[in-house]
Amino acid sequence: MNSGSIIRLFSLAAIWGASFLFMRIAVPELGPAWLMFGRVLLAALFLALVAVAFKRSLPIRGYAGHFMILSFFNTALPFLLFAYAAQTLTASLLAVLNATAPLWGALIGWLFFRQSMSLKIAGGLLLGICGVAILVGFDATASGNALPAIAAAAGAACCYGIATWYTRLAKPVPAFTNAHGNMWGACLWLLPLLWFIPLPVAEPASQSLYAVLALGIVCTGVAYMLYFRLVQDLGATPTLTVTFLIPVFGVLWGHLFLDETVGWHTLAGAAIVITGTMLVTGFSLNSLRAATAPVKE
Repeated sequence: MNSGSIIRLFSLAAIWGASFLFMRIAVPELGPAWLMFGRVLLAALFLALVAVAFKRSLPIRGYAGHFMILSFFNTALPFLLFAYAAQTLTASLLAVLNATAPLWGALIGWLFFRQSMSLKIAGGLLLGICGVAILVGFDATASGNALPAIAAAAGAACCYGIATWYTRLAKPVPAFTNAHGNMWGACLWLLPLLWFIPLPVAEPASQSLYAVLALGIVCTGVAYMLYFRLVQDLGATPTLTVTFLIPVFGVLWGHLFLDETVGWHTLAGAAIVITGTMLVTGFSLNSLRAATAPVKE
């Protein structure tokens, strides 16, 4: 892995980790529906500009149904659930709960798609559950009143697991096309909610509006560009490293900018969840070295 790829990998993890920080900043004044609609609309417009610049069309005929299903489970619903949870939970806790998505994917594969459950995968799932239990059980913000928010964040991670399986089983679509169509589909899902869920405040502060811009353009649009470049340069397996780095940056940004407490339970729970995710995905340092090793002529 060259220095450019390392910089892009850590930049992507830092950007995606910051998304929970921006949610925490903006959701009190914008609410979950308006915040997430602004995020996906800005991302869709950004990707549309990229598509025009690189002369990439967005095929609607024959793909509309696919985009709507994918956008519901991969973007609209999980974004909305995370935004709802961000009203109560810390950015640190949200970032770690987000990292459980591969655990949900493994569980869904075992329950519904007859995927084998090896001792390694079962151990990873058990570690993930233990890690979340430590995080929630010892977090001061995760009281009884926070149970709906915890369930929402866990449900959002579960949605990503569903989306992973759907994408795996659906007909192949280029990654950029999936991302572009996904964002416009999410706009359609979230748009009706704006009529039923009013803004919490009449005039949101400028910092909330800046947070929406950061979420839409940087944390979604730019992040997708970095992700596609990494997959192109390194392949899917090494790029999976970003899953394990996001909680690190989520905890760091929450501590630096929101004064969130980083207790022993935060570090221990995050480490256990990440370890469990690595076991479930079959990720290891050896696999990373093999995938990124230069080819000898």
